[in-house]
Amino acid sequence: MNSKASQQLQVPPGQKVRLADYSTDTFEGSAALDKEQVKQATEQLQQRLSELQEKLYAEGKQSLLIILQARDGGGKDSTVSRVMGAFNPNGVHVANFKAPTDLELQHDFLWRIHQQVPSHGMIAVFNRSHYEDVLVTRVHGLIDDARAQQNLEHIVNFEKLLSDAGTRIVKFYLHLSPEEQKARMEDRLNDPAKHWKFNPSDLKDRALWHEYTAAYEDALATSRSYAPWYIIPADRKWLRDYLISEILVQTLEEMNPQFPTAHFEAAYYLIEDIPSR
Repeated sequence: MNSKASQQLQVPPGQKVRLADYSTDTFEGSAALDKEQVKQATEQLQQRLSELQEKLYAEGKQSLLIILQARDGGGKDSTVSRVMGAFNPNGVHVANFKAPTDLELQHDFLWRIHQQVPSHGMIAVFNRSHYEDVLVTRVHGLIDDARAQQNLEHIVNFEKLLSDAGTRIVKFYLHLSPEEQKARMEDRLNDPAKHWKFNPSDLKDRALWHEYTAAYEDALATSRSYAPWYIIPADRKWLRDYLISEILVQTLEEMNPQFPTAHFEAAYYLIEDIPSR
């Protein structure tokens, strides 16, 4: 099963898009997809992800940075759990970016980000990222439009630097409808086991839905061939997981990691049994 969704969902390099033109629960040709078949296909893709990650780790010459951005309730945490769970923990780390600390505020906004980028052989997952500094800060008036555009230029240059140093970047915007966000927020309120996931400030951000849409559309224009954005329909979690898995497999296959060549002749070595006492 191969939906070829990456071409449909990828934001054209350097172009601004209208989020209203992208569906939150489907994509062209997906209407006939069967949920159980898609779940089975996702499991196969995750097995392939595991194989490719092992080669990436063993090769130790390039790295992969996965960026997840979404509105509140968009599914970033569950994406990390369900999709990134295919990776060996020894070769991946997840960075969660929240409000900057006093120390971080004494540096440029990319200082704390650069410390979390993956070293060669590794995969890093950013659950929120440097894009928060052109989203939350802009919507809440902490920076003006001119500063936001300046930060976007810095981000493009920063990602080019990482690319030139051997880090492949893939960016996912989990595209959620306001109706689905409302349902997920209500689910958190109605289930005591999920109360910890609810933050009253999320309601303030929900009231700024259109302002966030405008900010995201500007951020998505940073899509480049070396750091593409993908707009993932996120209302249906099983479809979201499949699409992200497919795109990650395609990305790693393009990177084409290889096991390193051994510098010894395996046939010359004999591993003897341990004698009993």
